[in-house]
Amino acid sequence: MKSMSYEAVMSRKNEIMKTAVGIDYSKFEFGKIGFDYEGMMANVAYSMEEMEEIQRRTKVGKTPLFELYNINKLIKKYAEVGKGARIFIKDEAANASGSFKARRAAISVYHAKKKGYKGVIAATSGNYGAAVASQAAQLGLKCIIVQEMYDSRKIGQPEIVEKARKCEAFGAEVIRLTVGPELFYTFLKIIEETGYFNASLYTPFGIAGVETLGYEIAEQMLVLEGRYPDVVVATHAGGGNLTGTARGLIKAGATSCKIVGASVDLKGLHMASDKDFNRKSFTTGHTGFGIPFATQPDRADVPRNAARVLRYMDQYITVTQGDVFFATEALAQMEGIERGPAGNISLAAAIGLAKTLDKDQIIVVQETEYTGAGKHPSPQLTFAKQNGILVKRGLPAENIPGETVVIPEHLGQIEPTILDLNSLKKRYLQNALKDYAYNDLSSEDQNYLADEVKLSIDEVKSLIQK
Repeated sequence: MKSMSYEAVMSRKNEIMKTAVGIDYSKFEFGKIGFDYEGMMANVAYSMEEMEEIQRRTKVGKTPLFELYNINKLIKKYAEVGKGARIFIKDEAANASGSFKARRAAISVYHAKKKGYKGVIAATSGNYGAAVASQAAQLGLKCIIVQEMYDSRKIGQPEIVEKARKCEAFGAEVIRLTVGPELFYTFLKIIEETGYFNASLYTPFGIAGVETLGYEIAEQMLVLEGRYPDVVVATHAGGGNLTGTARGLIKAGATSCKIVGASVDLKGLHMASDKDFNRKSFTTGHTGFGIPFATQPDRADVPRNAARVLRYMDQYITVTQGDVFFATEALAQMEGIERGPAGNISLAAAIGLAKTLDKDQIIVVQETEYTGAGKHPSPQLTFAKQNGILVKRGLPAENIPGETVVIPEHLGQIEPTILDLNSLKKRYLQNALKDYAYNDLSSEDQNYLADEVKLSIDEVKSLIQK
């Protein structure tokens, strides 16, 4: 009998993951730190045509893309003359489970079925769990979702509770945990006990599944406007959304499209803190995930994360919680579509960006998500007040994560913050080089690092020396 102690299970994590995913990641490693990222993606991914067919069969993909006419008119009111880019939105709530994550789940669950696994398992707080459960239901596989749901008082956010309900509606077994290190331990233990497929957010199957989203955006914009978008804004948390979308755009030929990542600013709140767990109004799409995953992507639940945003991101911006609540209400009351909070992070960012770009430019907000009882602004803000957060109208700059949620009084007050992307790249390089000196690396290792941060070798050298 194998020991199931915390230390014993964690020591077997690579062995457990290899069995549960079916990928020998060591085959792609070279040199001291090098990793053949494209080789891994090419070795295990399906073709675009195959993925589109897989997704079509389970009610995923080919979602509508439309212009936000009323919001665009209002943006021009607050923009300088000649400014005010047009915003289009890709309505991913039309997927089977109500979010873009159905694309990730469709390929992962299909692959699990193809390889003979009896069930799938995922560790997630929400939308991805619902997506995996929806796909598993359609393909006749068992599904277990391990969810970090409560603080130590056994109190969970309305949004997290809503997501658990949706997972169960699709027939999944949901294992609810309190915040803390037991999540990954419990996840590994269940994988080992069941022999189920690890439908991780971060496998090549999941990231490749999102490529169809970027590919569709490019194709649809050609039909609608005769050209590719100038900017695509993607909500950034763990990185799969942005990575997959960018790869799809590139495969479609939209290589000059600017890729912008957007997160909610939750600086100062610790994601593994019991005290801070319920003092945030967003469970994903925030800097508590976005920055760590950008600078140390292999912190994921697989040995190598296929989501590597610094390879693709051209700009990284943050918005406040209040900005997103404003954008959510604007989308409902001006455009007549009610959507959940995560996709509206990128919408809030796009509104701020649009005011600064020329009026003939096009921004695509690449996702929406379903809404539900726990995802509406009202229960989320009520919950915030119950946890001692001051909610008021005013200037977004007055937002203090964990203390206040300040909702703008008008659209003109939404002003995203542009983060220093080079500082994130430098932090990534420092993490990658913690055991080695850069000058001791081979040219192949140095080229790998340059690809990882989307810079030339000379630029990498200069950044390290700063």
